[in-house]
Amino acid sequence: MAHMVSRGRGRRTINEINMVPFIDVMLVLLIIFMVTAPLISPSVIDLPSVGKAARLPDQVVQIIIGKDEQLQLKINDKTSGVSLKELTNAVRRAQVAVPNTAVVISADKAVRYESVVKVMDTLQRAGIARVGLSVQLAP
Repeated sequence: MAHMVSRGRGRRTINEINMVPFIDVMLVLLIIFMVTAPLISPSVIDLPSVGKAARLPDQVVQIIIGKDEQLQLKINDKTSGVSLKELTNAVRRAQVAVPNTAVVISADKAVRYESVVKVMDTLQRAGIARVGLSVQLAP
């Protein structure tokens, strides 16, 4: 609230923000956080582990993204080049032929992450379920 101060001939308003209530509230919040922080117990996150699927797939369709970001489709040890537009149709044909089919995306480590996300997004938009990423474990 602006106060009126009489100085000399006329009255002028002083436009200042009173910081004391703000500082009081911040100190109270700081004390509350300092007291409650040690009481919060860290929660355990149950992360999925590799190789513990309830049922193994009957067929695995592997999408390989090369260094030059070209896509290859590998079904039953048969590899063929495919474009991003043709990818969903090829995967759907493989899933129709064998119902319990998993899709695995394998990418070279030099490939940009954006390319992998584009492939995943294309598959997700087409409604293709059971898509995973290939993980190579270090020896």
